[in-house]
Amino acid sequence: MRKDRIALAVAVVCSCSNLVFAEEQTLKEVVITASPVIESNQIDGFSSYSTSVSSEQIKDLGALDLAAGLRMTPGVQISRYNEVGSYNGNAGGAVHIRGMGASRPGSEIKTYLDGVPLYMGIWNHPLMDLLPINGIQSIDVYKSAQPQVNGNNFGSINLTSKRANLEGVVGESNFSAGSFSTRTANANLVGKKDDVDYSIAAGYISSAGDRSNSDGNLKNAMGRIGMKINSSWSSTASFLSVNNEVGDPGDSRYAISSTNGIARNTSSVQLLTASIAHDHENWKGEFKVFTTQGKNNLTDDPTWGTFNTNFKITGFKWKEEFVPWNNAQIIAGIDQDDISGDIYGSKVGGTVGNLNGYTFISGTADLPSFKIISTYIGVNQKFNISEQWLFQPSTGVRYYYSNHYDAKASPHAGFQFISSNITVFGNYVQAYLYPGAETYALTRAMPNFFYADGSNGWNSINPTQDNHSEIGLSWDITNKSKLDVSVFSDEIKDRYIYTVSYSAADGLWSNSSSNYRISGLELSAKHEISNLWKIFAGFTYLDSSLSTVPFIPKTSFTVGVNGQVDNYKISLDAQTQSSMYSTSQDRSSTYAPTYVDGFTVANIRVARQLETLGKNSEMYLMVNNLFDKSYAYTTGYTMPGRNARIGLITRF
Repeated sequence: MRKDRIALAVAVVCSCSNLVFAEEQTLKEVVITASPVIESNQIDGFSSYSTSVSSEQIKDLGALDLAAGLRMTPGVQISRYNEVGSYNGNAGGAVHIRGMGASRPGSEIKTYLDGVPLYMGIWNHPLMDLLPINGIQSIDVYKSAQPQVNGNNFGSINLTSKRANLEGVVGESNFSAGSFSTRTANANLVGKKDDVDYSIAAGYISSAGDRSNSDGNLKNAMGRIGMKINSSWSSTASFLSVNNEVGDPGDSRYAISSTNGIARNTSSVQLLTASIAHDHENWKGEFKVFTTQGKNNLTDDPTWGTFNTNFKITGFKWKEEFVPWNNAQIIAGIDQDDISGDIYGSKVGGTVGNLNGYTFISGTADLPSFKIISTYIGVNQKFNISEQWLFQPSTGVRYYYSNHYDAKASPHAGFQFISSNITVFGNYVQAYLYPGAETYALTRAMPNFFYADGSNGWNSINPTQDNHSEIGLSWDITNKSKLDVSVFSDEIKDRYIYTVSYSAADGLWSNSSSNYRISGLELSAKHEISNLWKIFAGFTYLDSSLSTVPFIPKTSFTVGVNGQVDNYKISLDAQTQSSMYSTSQDRSSTYAPTYVDGFTVANIRVARQLETLGKNSEMYLMVNNLFDKSYAYTTGYTMPGRNARIGLITRF
């Protein structure tokens, strides 16, 4: 039956496109410009390595959310329960970078929108559904701690919204429908007139899912307006509003019951930003303020029951860049994040440190403010060392102040040897991840199981330390072929955890976790076969000295092909990865990981251009899990078999 639906969808695409082009006598050759899977790998002036995925790759991957847009990116692993939507911020929907990002509560990675922090403030980890990808121009994955970019993480993801650079108005709509009653409707518009530019986007994604309670419903809207004040100064303002609801279908190894597979998760966020920027000849900078309010509510969760979290993040970011002399760069800035909120749960009303004879009391707890201020400075300089080579050393430091934890300095240094087609680079960072509101919040979420305030250690632990080192090569072999190689190591020290017996009020936060190391190799290759065909291949090898660290497959391999046959555009991607542990790395000393088998999965997108509806308009068919393989990112949550969507993109 499923194969019949796929065949029917293919027939619909072909018949519709033939009707539209019935009067066309000749087919135009259109050059494929989009790279498969990723747009590029980048090395900045401080020898830090990142990967960019543009809106073109998002489209060609048929991605409906952030995790799907990054699922093929080398060095990135995803976890999820459902095809649409991310349940909570745990294994039900998360992104991991080179083994980082699996810790709960808290996380080693942070997510941003246009440089502004956007994540679950109270539990200190990303929520994928708060970050819509319609209206987004690019996704940048910073694959290590990069203090000159942002702080208080061991890796990060930044989404950049679309904006107009040329006079006029450009718009796009994308409607699709497919398997499991999946429906999408997205639209965005960017424009510029004289000294004013603007953008607005809205999206709706809904799916019943492939099994009971695996549905997802995502709604979002965002906008931005910018104004040029004079030749040097400009200002902007923006907003984001998101509302989501997602179900947990439950671990398929067990019967669906009140403790497995009926839970619901609702999340929302409202973000406002305002900024002023200047750009002089050798000096530019920006000052940005922001405020974010959001929630993440669970109903009938197997662990937490009904549990509500409200959070607020306010702060500012101020960055200046100078060119003090030829071939030099100095950056400096100040960031401040202030996080507060409250929680409600079935145990929250109890007194911390009182076992209460296992009598749980529901209630609400207000959390204290957690503030982090960080200042940073960095400098790099290019030197001519021969007619063919430049040498660029760099160094810098970010200094952290916290209203609950000790101050720390995060130094970094790097080097590059640069020629016309080869860059050899290396970097070292001593990075810190600060405990956040999750430490206090957990003592209130489970007050019966922790020592009383003042004795449970939530405000006396130290930030976790990551000593990151990396060396790599970027080689433009020809004008049509490129190779990127990176070898890296992360040494994790003083990871903060809690110990609790669950039979006495003796829970304690500490830095007693064993130190461990994650090392690996990342390789990416791109080749332009012809002006109509491009291919990408990526390989990642990861190894951890602590074998139970989750979401670290020993090997993963990705391949992507973009091409064109007559007026049909073809995008094929495939991934194979080895087995791994998949349960998020609970900060409890009782953490017990589960195992998920390796898999190979392929997807294809075929589009027919419809120039009569506007330049680059198209009708498309997206087929996920092309060969109908059984696979899972998380134990007990098998992803859907072969499924499809048919859609229409119009542009003007």
